[in-house]
Amino acid sequence: MSPTVQTPPTSGAPAAAHHEQPSPHRVLKSVALLLARHEIRSLRRWFEDFDRDILLPILLGEIALHNIGALQNGVARRSATRSTRALAGGNEPSEAALRDLKPCNAYSIAAATGLPRETVRRKIVRLVELGWIHRRGNGHLFITDIALEQFGAVLSSRALTELLETADHARRLLGQKTD
Repeated sequence: MSPTVQTPPTSGAPAAAHHEQPSPHRVLKSVALLLARHEIRSLRRWFEDFDRDILLPILLGEIALHNIGALQNGVARRSATRSTRALAGGNEPSEAALRDLKPCNAYSIAAATGLPRETVRRKIVRLVELGWIHRRGNGHLFITDIALEQFGAVLSSRALTELLETADHARRLLGQKTD
């Protein structure tokens, strides 16, 4: 991102010794700009993917992390990773499908995000309407298989590739020799 600045050679010195490397501050600034561009592109896509409501992906993500976090932390059986299959189509999920996911509710999601509870409740209603969240009678929230498939595919294709390319670019910038 930051080109190497060349200075005119002086007599008797090798030409390669006259390349100035960017300062550490300039390299960090370039990395920060690269990461900001990546984040803005991602936010724009999420904004469009969620009908121009940027809070929906935040809430869906928090619910998913809360539900699936138990699996990642070894709390639940590893074989349960596809137990959400029963959620597809908006049908009432089986107990077997839900027992391995950690439930959450509007209150815990409001606390995790710092958003007002009423805002979280309204947005959860929309996520349920979209079929991306299942809400049980007791208020427990679970991500649906529909949401996992739709957004998992997005993350594993376009977004993940772009993230890895951005990370590689940042590593190259940080690997430059600095004064």
